[in-house]
Amino acid sequence: MDNIILEMRGITKTFPGVKALDNVSFKVREGEIHALVGENGAGKSTLMKVLSGVYPAGTYDGDIYYDGEVRRFARISDSEELGIIIIHQELALVPLLSIAENIFLGNEIAQKGVIHWPQTFARTKELLAKVGLKDAPSTRITDIGVGKQQLVEIAKALSKKVRLLILDEPTASLNETDSDALLTLLMEFRKQGMTSIIISHKLNEIRKVADKITIIRDGGTVETLDCHTQEITEDRIIKGMVGRDMEDRYPKRDPKIGDVLLEVKNWNVFHQNHRDRQFLHDVAFNVRAGEVVGIAGLMGAGRTETAMSIFGKSWGHKITGDVSMHGKPVDVSTIPKAISAGLAYVTEDRKHLGLVLQNNIKENTTLANLDGVSSGTVIDDRMEAKVASDYRQKLRIRSHSIYQEAVNLSGGNQQKVVLSKWLFTNPEILILDEPTRGIDVGAKFEIYTIINQLAAEGKGILMISSEMPELLGTCDRIYVMNEGRIVAELTKEEASQESIMRAIMRSGEKH
Repeated sequence: MDNIILEMRGITKTFPGVKALDNVSFKVREGEIHALVGENGAGKSTLMKVLSGVYPAGTYDGDIYYDGEVRRFARISDSEELGIIIIHQELALVPLLSIAENIFLGNEIAQKGVIHWPQTFARTKELLAKVGLKDAPSTRITDIGVGKQQLVEIAKALSKKVRLLILDEPTASLNETDSDALLTLLMEFRKQGMTSIIISHKLNEIRKVADKITIIRDGGTVETLDCHTQEITEDRIIKGMVGRDMEDRYPKRDPKIGDVLLEVKNWNVFHQNHRDRQFLHDVAFNVRAGEVVGIAGLMGAGRTETAMSIFGKSWGHKITGDVSMHGKPVDVSTIPKAISAGLAYVTEDRKHLGLVLQNNIKENTTLANLDGVSSGTVIDDRMEAKVASDYRQKLRIRSHSIYQEAVNLSGGNQQKVVLSKWLFTNPEILILDEPTRGIDVGAKFEIYTIINQLAAEGKGILMISSEMPELLGTCDRIYVMNEGRIVAELTKEEASQESIMRAIMRSGEKH
């Protein structure tokens, strides 16, 4: 493992108004798993796009050495020819095509311009076996889960004779089982001599698999840690990422909890697609003013479906039950009516459902409340700009201006724009669905601080999260869901990872 397969020296990359990378240098040895960590916007993904040719030679300063030679990649195919394959956080698969078609898309096995299907399917089977997938090559991507889709992307990389595999947030959308399977696969590839670079905010996973960890902060290299010769703790990594100790990852708050704001009773919902199947059963809960209430549960427990069905009946059908605010029944049968009733829903999918990525911060901020910046039917541009500027300052959104497109913001700053959009509707109840998914510890702390401020203002917060430490660190009460039912209600004192899992397991035995 003494051979340096990759060295990036003095990489500097500038966008209009922003220096994304400032003299970044790091080395990767052949056959190791090298982790790249840093806050959102630190420059990790930009650095990998420089390496892979997404940002071609000439658009940045500095040098890339690969196998000891200076390389200048004009396009992605140039780096792929040398075995450098990048798998982006947003998977580049075509949902309605088969696994085989996706693996060899643009790299078809053909004779005289005609695809050789028997050979394509045979080769696909071999590749799927290497990543541990047993699905048929003819299976459509839309018919398999996200965990399997990630493995298809890796099989696609193997088809291109990958030597250096780059994975950008590979487990961000995966459950714990799928994440473990993917990390085990990476460690198996390491035994076979493959080199990997992994970008991830999940520091426990980084510590599990990485040989080296390079920390980037504000576009510059901070340091590289050797996991075999140094004692590496999560706190040690976080200090390098944010430039300070984070003794407590959850900001302190002194809750002042008032009367019940939101109450849901006898909530029954049938499945969106399988219309004869009841998915939610007699769900009941409440949220008080100034209170942060969590919903815990395993994947598929019904947490997101509960939130979406309450917010304008945007999921499910044949929905029955009662919703009240301040003890009075409210109509939440459409999204505009739910907003009028005082509800807001921050989706777990900010890129597809939370933002219009090609629009700027200003336009996204006012999207859910255009009446608030309009005179009659005409949007007042000055008023809209003032609203967006106020929220940009209040939520500390890092951007060169309110006219920066959402697509060019880091994940944490995108999340703040989504929060701004819904705060501008002036809700009494804010439903947060996976509010910190895919963002770093520094940005998470800022989101938690915003949540605390909203609770201090008397708003009720309903928070869905797959990260139990997050729920335990932020919530005053936690409801536990399993198989479409509320199976436990725990106070802050009663709640622990053990008590939550115990409630899930015991309910599973009953149903």
